[in-house]
Parts: sequence; C-alpha cells; structure tokens
Amino acid sequence: MKRWLMAQVLVAVLLCTASLAPFASPRVHALLQEADQVRSGDPLRFSRLLGELDQARGTATRDQLEKLRFLHAYADIYAGRCNEGVREATQLIESGRDADVKARSSALIVNCYGLSREFIQGLRELERLSILAARASKDETRQHALYAAASLYNQVGQYQLGLREVDKLLETTGELSPRDRCFSEQLRLDLLERLGKLPSDEAPVRRLIEQCTALNEPMVASFGRIVLAHQRLAVGQPAKARAALQGHLPEIESTRYPRLISGVHALLAELALAEGSLELAESHAGKAISSGTSNRGILPLVRANKVLYEVAQRRGDLANAFKHYRAFAEADKAYLNEVKTRELAYQIVRQETQQKNQQIELLKGQNEVLRLQQRVERQATQNSRLMVALLALLVASVGYWAYKIKRMHVSLRRFAETDALTGLCNRHHFTLQAEKSIARCAKAGEPVALVMFDLDHFKSINDNYGHVTGDWVLKQVADTCKAFCRSIDHIGRLGGEEFAILLHGCDLEAATRLAEDCRVRLTQIDSRDSGHAFRVTASFGVSAASLSGYDLARLLSHADQMLYRAKRDGRNCVRGYVIDTAFAPLPDTSPLRGDDIAPGKALRGLRT
Repeated sequence: MKRWLMAQVLVAVLLCTASLAPFASPRVHALLQEADQVRSGDPLRFSRLLGELDQARGTATRDQLEKLRFLHAYADIYAGRCNEGVREATQLIESGRDADVKARSSALIVNCYGLSREFIQGLRELERLSILAARASKDETRQHALYAAASLYNQVGQYQLGLREVDKLLETTGELSPRDRCFSEQLRLDLLERLGKLPSDEAPVRRLIEQCTALNEPMVASFGRIVLAHQRLAVGQPAKARAALQGHLPEIESTRYPRLISGVHALLAELALAEGSLELAESHAGKAISSGTSNRGILPLVRANKVLYEVAQRRGDLANAFKHYRAFAEADKAYLNEVKTRELAYQIVRQETQQKNQQIELLKGQNEVLRLQQRVERQATQNSRLMVALLALLVASVGYWAYKIKRMHVSLRRFAETDALTGLCNRHHFTLQAEKSIARCAKAGEPVALVMFDLDHFKSINDNYGHVTGDWVLKQVADTCKAFCRSIDHIGRLGGEEFAILLHGCDLEAATRLAEDCRVRLTQIDSRDSGHAFRVTASFGVSAASLSGYDLARLLSHADQMLYRAKRDGRNCVRGYVIDTAFAPLPDTSPLRGDDIAPGKALRGLRT
C-alpha cells in the first residue's frame, strides 16, 4: 500500500513538473533571443551566450532546447566545422517539432553546403527547404529560406536566379528586420555587381554600410565596402577605392571570416600594385594567401598569386616570378574548375529536378488513368447493376404476366369446365373426366358405378317461389353432394336439375348406399334460409360396370332408366339397375308435370 501511494505521489510530481516546464525558464528565453540577434555581429558575445545557455539546459523546455541546438549548429558552421553543423541541423529536421526551427536548420544546411563548395548537396537541400518553409508559421523563417536560396544561387554562378530570390525577399515577404534587410541588400548589390548591373551611385552602398555598422554587423558592412571599392575602380578612382578598405582593415580582420579577409587583401594588393607600391602589394597578397581557406579555387587566391607574380617580374626576380606564376596558374585552373564544377552541379541538379518533375507528371498521368479506370469500373458496375435491375424487372414482368396469363388460363379453363351456378363440373367436363376414370378402372379391373338424380317437383319451386329460390336450391344440392364425395369421385350437373356422380372403386351395392345417403341429406336441407318453406327431395338411379360394362353411355342409359323408375315409384327414392329389370318405359297415365319429363333428357343429350 505504501509503495502504491509513493508511486502516485511520484506521478503527480512528474505531471506538475511537466505542466510547469513551458513556463519554467524566462531567463533561457531571453538568452536565446539575445544570442539569435548577435550571432555574426559579435562572435565572442555569441559564444559566451551559448555557454550560459548550456549551463541552463536543465530548466529549458523542449522547444527552447531545439532553438539552442540550432544556434550550436550555426556556431559550428560559422567556425568552419561544416560537417558537425550539418549533422546537428539534419537531426533537428528529422526529430524536431518546431516547424520554424526545422526550416531555419534546412536554410543553415544550404548555407553550409555553399561555403564548403558542395553545390550538388546544397541545390538538393533547396528542394527540402522550399517544403519546410511553406510549413513555417513566421515570415522571418520564410525570409531566411529565400536568403539561403539567393545566396546559394550566387555561389553557383546562377546570378539571375539569385537576384530573383532576393528581390522576392525584399518585396513580398512582409516587413524585414533591420538586420535581415542589411544582409539582403548586401547580397543584392553583390549579385548586381556580378551581373555587371551595379549602379554608379555610391549613396545606396554607403547607406547600407552605415546601417550594417550601426547594427554591429561588421562582416556585412565589410562586404559592402568591397562593393564600394569596385564602384570607385569602375569610375577610375583607385585611391578612393583603397581608402574605402584600408582604414577599416582592423574591423574587417576582427570578423575572422577567411573568405572576406582574403578578398579584401587581394583587392588592396591589386590597388597597391596599380599605384606602384610593390612592397605594399606583396604584403597584402601574402596576407590574402595566408588568410584564405583550404579551397584553392577561389578568386582572391588567383588575384593574390597574380600580384606576387607581377611584383617578382617587375623586380626582375625570375625565380620567384616563375614560382608565383606557377601558383597563379594552379589557382586560376582551380578557379576555372570551380566555375565548371558549379555549372555542372547546377545542371546535374536541374536535370534531376526535371526528371523528378517528369516522374511526378508521369505519376499524375498514371493516377489520372487509374482514376479514369476506377470511374469506368464504377460506371460498369452501375451499368451491370442497372442491367441486373432491368433483367430483374423484366423477369418480374414476365413472371407477373405469366402469372396473370396462368390465372386467366385457369379462370377460362374453370369457366369452360365448371357450371357457373353450382361450381360443379359441367356436362362436357364431367363426360371427359368420367370416361378417363372408367378407362382407368377398366384397365385395373376395379369396379365403378354411376349415380344419376333429379330433383323432385323443381319446376313447381321455380313457379311458386321464383328462379332465385330455384338457384338457391341447386347450390345447396351441389354443396351437399360435394360434402360426401371423395377426391377420386366426379360429380357434375348435366343440365337443369339433373346431376350425376361417378364413384370410383364402388360396386352397385356400395353406390346404392351412397345414393341413399345423399338422398337423406338432401331431404335435410333447411329451406327456411331461402325465405320459403318447402321440402327438397330427389329421385336416384344407380348403375354399375359389373352390369352395364365400362361404357359411360350405357352407364348413363341404365342409370337414367332407374331414375325414371324411381319417379314412377313415387319419387324421393333410390333404384339400382339389375338386368332382369330392364324394360321399356310405359306411358304414365297420370297428368304430366314439368319435372316428369326430365328423366331421359341427359341420355338423349349424350346420344345426340
């Protein structure tokens, strides 16, 4: 339990410390701002500030530590330790989270590659710098990116591109700080000079020198003095050109920037030689060579070796003249190689960029083709779905109309086979079904019987109670008969009030019992539901295949005879056919009634 409480307390302390960290070190923030401002203006002060910041690392936030790492990378590059500076700046780009620090680190790498003459790497880094600068939140960061691009283009000899970038920096990136404007204006003058477009008016250059000096930027002011000296040389004022530099040599040498110091001494050596001061020319040329960088392909070394060669030649010192001429030739060759290297580097990176752009365009084209293919596939899928829907609709329509036609066919068939009033088979359909059933029984040797019955006094019901009541009686009779008939039997209305039942598998005795059962059920019909009171009875005649044979006409004829006999025997009775009872009907001496002429009309209809 105690360990758990201690762990909770430790977590709380850590959380509090983490929450307070962003506000814990205002002193570090102030030191970072001051160091960022002085940088190249006061190298000694900048170095002391870095030492103080290193001691205060424990109270710095992560963002402050990233800015401190950037300043250390700047210090390494300014001191000539380019590899260390590039390594630190690269780690910041890869692991840092401050977009502005990452963009400034990339600009620092570009500057470093320019100073170390690694132009291909510098031009490649420009591509990453443009991406990082677009993500930066501060105008100042984007200004640094444009300055780095312009400076690198100046170093690789692409002066027109450099002038374009620096003009963009001065015109379109918002308000420049005085220090950044000092650097940018000096770079613009240098580019104009290299393009041969330097104006003869000294006022802008002198104003730049004054501003940069006031900002404690001696290095930039010194580069401005070199431009001023070139302006004066261009108008034939070598003494004034030398005066622009000679009086500021201590300030220039205090910058400890080798390329600047070498360039100033080389220019002073040329001016002294032009004035005939051989010893002064030799002194400045020696200082230019001794203060130069390890790179032998820079223009100040070429000019300084040339001055030494000409001094030795004027003195008649042929040995030293030859030695200095050889050094001059080597430096000049190295410089020309440097120019070619810069041009080649630019062309290589330009070609790489073009290839990348072509690949990007190719990928865009491929993506467009893929998008079109996807659209085609989606359209094809939609078309397939539409076709399936149309086919389904067609199948449904066909099915619907097939169902309707089938229903109509069934309805027409039922209409053609069924008696509309009673729902029983009509005479034609009964005849067809009875003949098929009799044929099956004959083939199987099974018995079959036929029952015919006729309603008694049906005409009087129609006459006394109307045809509606007569139709009601016929329906009730049909329903009663269907109730006790099997599915294998056939019942039909032969016409009027005459009905017939074909009993499958029944002999005469069984058929007679069924007929008797049917007769009894008919007498049980309650006529009060029709609105009238009367009794429903019927006379039945039965024949069987055992006596009449498997012939429908003979079965109907014999059953009809028995029906006629039932009528003669008083109606409402059943008479079965036997051979010895076959006779010719005798005339009835009683008065004729409407229903007395019914027996035999079905038989006559069949015979016709």
